[in-house]
Amino acid sequence: MHVSLLQNGWLPQQASEGSQAGFLRMGLGGAVMNETMKVHKQEAARAALELVRPGMVVGLGHGSTVLWAVRLLGQWLHEGKLHDVTTVPCSMLVEREARALGIPLKQLDDVSRLDLVLDGADELTPNLDCIKGGGGALLKEKILAQATGKLVLIADSSKLSPALGTHWPVPVECIPWGRRFQAAFLESLGATVVLRRDAEGRAFQTEQGNIILDCDFGPIADPARLARQLAARAGIVEHGLFLGMAGEALLAGPQGLQRLRRQ
Repeated sequence: MHVSLLQNGWLPQQASEGSQAGFLRMGLGGAVMNETMKVHKQEAARAALELVRPGMVVGLGHGSTVLWAVRLLGQWLHEGKLHDVTTVPCSMLVEREARALGIPLKQLDDVSRLDLVLDGADELTPNLDCIKGGGGALLKEKILAQATGKLVLIADSSKLSPALGTHWPVPVECIPWGRRFQAAFLESLGATVVLRRDAEGRAFQTEQGNIILDCDFGPIADPARLARQLAARAGIVEHGLFLGMAGEALLAGPQGLQRLRRQ
């Protein structure tokens, strides 16, 4: 079954069979983002932009909440509420949006620092470990996360979870060659593995030309151990477990804005 998200005219690339399981377990039960969640994402994006100061170099992750932040940043720059801000996007989709809004852009190799990185999360725990990669940009997202001293996650409060894997599969980016053996390895670790496909039913390709295997482990008892096992496997380029990277999360929901900080 194919799933896609449509929000304010944006059709992201993360539609996949593997994502379907996560959406249904979260109880969203539909492909179209409802208006309440849209408002929550906008609130989280607005709170994140309050952290941006003139002169900053800001990394931009990937996902629907990040796109709201990009749109608001473009508005604030146009209105003069912010100025002298340079951004480094991690995906072509976000780069196109920022360019269309006249936001200053640079490539990662053209800057000497990242003062702040704003990124979304598919699922996160109270200690700010998270699963990312629903949009297929996990490799570049993790590069940005490791390049900054300040990663701030922005999301709606439905993404908060008691344990990683409860609501979302772990995306695993692999080179296409030998994918059957990678799938068998992931199954040996306890995952139900689904090859991510695009809207035409073909194997989804990342910007690096790799495939993604969405791996449903259920609630993960030891994410750090799983991350080590995945990192040690030849052919696996990157995985969607982002552990110990975020320092702060801004979550908007029915109870207002939550600010979580790593202890």
